[in-house]
Amino acid sequence: MNFTALSPAILIILAALVLAVGIALWMYIQKQRTQKLRSKFGPEYDKAIADHRDRGHAESELRKRTARVARFNIQPLKAEDCSRFTEDWRREQSRFVDDPQAAVNRADTLVQDVMHRRGYPVGDFEQNATDLSVDHSRVVENYRIAHEIALREGQGSSNTEDLRKAMVSYRVLFEDLLVETAGKPEEIRK
Repeated sequence: MNFTALSPAILIILAALVLAVGIALWMYIQKQRTQKLRSKFGPEYDKAIADHRDRGHAESELRKRTARVARFNIQPLKAEDCSRFTEDWRREQSRFVDDPQAAVNRADTLVQDVMHRRGYPVGDFEQNATDLSVDHSRVVENYRIAHEIALREGQGSSNTEDLRKAMVSYRVLFEDLLVETAGKPEEIRK
């Protein structure tokens, strides 16, 4: 086709058509990326949007989390570790009646021990929660709830019902960490 023989109006129309197709394709890819993140992170996606107040920044942060956790060597627990942790949990849960505060503190330690054994780096609570959000997005909020109650207990502003809620919240994450089959999180493309 000889483009020099086409009128300028047709060239403008062709250029506009190519641009429109390009924009539509870009929008489709962005929508697919958003849906993938929303599906993977569930409620954590909404939390990231609320925290960042900008979808682009929130999605970028979620992709960075995924890339960070992909570098970890996350492994399923060996059967003997799983049995030992399960027994430790039962013991702490039974101690709750006599010493709820100590049981909640030990529950936090057990969750961190399981995280460490699975291959997560353990340290700062916020980083722990952020890392867990990649593979355990549906239950990481339980971890935040339990941690918040434990902090309030440290200041003397929690009651036994709060501590019970913390214990239940820790248990939800604990159980998810035990049964979750490990694997590298799916790479989410930029």
